[in-house]
Amino acid sequence: MIHETRGRIDYQEAGTGSTVVLVPGSCSTGAAWRPVMGHWQNQFRCVTTSLLGYGGTDERRSSGDSDIAHESEILETVIRRAGGPVHLVGHSFGGLAALAVALRGRVPLLSLTIAEAPAMEILREAGEMQHYDAFRKMSGAYSDAFRGGETDAIARMVDFYGGAGTFTAWPQRVRDYAIETTPANLLDWESAYGFRLTPALLATVKIPTLVVWGEISHPAVCRANDILSRYIPQADRATIDGAAHFMIATHPKPFADLMARHVRQSNLGQSSLALGAAR
Repeated sequence: MIHETRGRIDYQEAGTGSTVVLVPGSCSTGAAWRPVMGHWQNQFRCVTTSLLGYGGTDERRSSGDSDIAHESEILETVIRRAGGPVHLVGHSFGGLAALAVALRGRVPLLSLTIAEAPAMEILREAGEMQHYDAFRKMSGAYSDAFRGGETDAIARMVDFYGGAGTFTAWPQRVRDYAIETTPANLLDWESAYGFRLTPALLATVKIPTLVVWGEISHPAVCRANDILSRYIPQADRATIDGAAHFMIATHPKPFADLMARHVRQSNLGQSSLALGAAR
């Protein structure tokens, strides 16, 4: 745990080797990465955390003050504690927060991986209004339902991502935690809609980047991440067969394999640059 004047930040690490900072999505904690880490078998030094309002990380946002910079600040603190440079990996809203860190450029990163980020604003920028409106319709109905007293309104969001019936298929304790953290998740959506993304801004990301989405994920999610991969200069893209949004739990091995390859290739690239500079 990291203790700051503005509150606590989750921090755990395990393994040795290249440092990989793993950022989970909404309604989750660093424990979400255990299935992926299990396939690595200590090949990497894995640092995990939780986003604002989840796990042991204290909330710093409020409605009207939900700038994604608040998430960037805690992730930058984690990266500094890890002793960067690091390979930064984010899933879902954690992927959007990781992208925000890369765009700020205040901490050293060796590579970036974005898995199914809710990058709705790049859809609007690209004129993909049908997909953008799919996000807006879902999040608006979800927010209205929760404020109207529907305790498990977050099921609407989960099923949007994972398909009908995803929420009810989750273990009770996981459902309970999602319901408990709904207020934080609504702030996540406010943050995401306030994070304006443009092709020019994405072109400033100068590190090796991997953008991943699931083969059977919601079309709006797939399209948003596809666009990210096209505007980030050094981005590779990958689709995981048979996977939807919650791939790090349902398809941890193919995700772990993709990540391991990306980390090693990024490390090789850095070694080549260092050799070139020494000559």
